[in-house]
Amino acid sequence: MGRVFVVGSLNADLVTSVHTHPSPGETVLGNGLDRYAGGKGANQAAAAARAGAEVLMLGRVGADEEGRQYRSRLERLGVDVTYLVTDEEEPTGHALIVVSEDAENTIVVIPGANGRVSRGDLAPLENCTENDVLLMQLEIPLPTVALAARIAHDRGARVVINTAPYASLPADIIALADPLIANEHEAIALADAGGAPSSLLITFGAHGAGWDGVEYPAHTVPAHRVRDTTGAGDAFCGALAAALARGADRAEAMEVALAAGATAVQHHGAQPDPHLFAGS
Repeated sequence: MGRVFVVGSLNADLVTSVHTHPSPGETVLGNGLDRYAGGKGANQAAAAARAGAEVLMLGRVGADEEGRQYRSRLERLGVDVTYLVTDEEEPTGHALIVVSEDAENTIVVIPGANGRVSRGDLAPLENCTENDVLLMQLEIPLPTVALAARIAHDRGARVVINTAPYASLPADIIALADPLIANEHEAIALADAGGAPSSLLITFGAHGAGWDGVEYPAHTVPAHRVRDTTGAGDAFCGALAAALARGADRAEAMEVALAAGATAVQHHGAQPDPHLFAGS
């Protein structure tokens, strides 16, 4: 059974809810303000650990309370944070999230320490093997994503890239991904940019997903149980990586990933029991 190396972001998510999202120039009132654990990298690491994988988190947090709390939280969730760097110059990343009554969300990310993940933070990848999976997203510097993909691929590991938030990657990095995971909007942007992944997995939200043209239906979730779509894609990616690391074929990996995504929309926040601070 292989390990899952996650190179990615960790954020403190500040979340409020609204009746409807404001139009440009409009002000609306928010209902409450919660502080949750987020960031696509940590979300996916937590999901992979929940799915039973041995997970190593590579990234950065600030030398602040959010960073200390996040490190402890991931340890409790079974994620190895030995190589998680504490940045003395930048604070832990933050995300501002607004969730509407129809469970749709808008997100603004402030990178903080995530913006300084660099070559020196990737040393543990030198020890990955052909049994391992490298899982990444695009909330850290793209040159670091590209370098990590090359290091892991050179050592035989499987490279899985979630192209979110969308950004243009070098053609050789796109070609290394197996799969490159994109939602419908990201897939269109990828096609418009001339991207040609050799392995493409497109997610369609409540309508399921397709991997290289093979359709996989979503797990049905009653409308009254859909509380928050934040993090559903991250749950999907983390569970998929965990399944691939234990040797699952595509059909089994997709079943596990779709089930994780369906579970994620039934709770608030990007992770179960999502509050970042103990007792909050």
